[in-house]
Amino acid sequence: MKERVALYPGSFDPITLGHIDILERATAIFDRVVVSVLRNPAKQPLFSIDERLELIRAVTESLDGEVTVDSFDGLTVEHARQVGAIAIVRGLRALSDFETEFQMALMNRRLEPDVHTVFLMTSAPNVFMSSNLVKEVCRLGGDISEFVPPAIADALHRRLGKPG
Repeated sequence: MKERVALYPGSFDPITLGHIDILERATAIFDRVVVSVLRNPAKQPLFSIDERLELIRAVTESLDGEVTVDSFDGLTVEHARQVGAIAIVRGLRALSDFETEFQMALMNRRLEPDVHTVFLMTSAPNVFMSSNLVKEVCRLGGDISEFVPPAIADALHRRLGKPG
């Protein structure tokens, strides 16, 4: 039987427990999940590509299922093809996410009909969470321990300065 590979793309700046929730469920569905960080020159990320890759590897090594981590630029659907993915995994938090994701899924399907988009709803505790919101809470001195793994919290505190 052919290996079922999924691509889980994103900026992951940084990866949150919401991302990990989606990833854990994707590993239950697919034989292998490739977590891939988008190199987007239009964005000003807090962490470099290499730092994000290292952080993702650190917090996903204990997951059941096969997870590989890499980065890409260009079209997501083209990268999916390159890694042999049959699906692109996307997490949904709210209706507003769906509108944007739906448009991207339709375009990706048009560009590559053999790559499907799989939407996974986030768990209730993660519905409001985003990397940007976690960074802002950290920046303002709030407790982020409920939102990110300890290694990510440590990295955020080092980068943003732990409020004192």
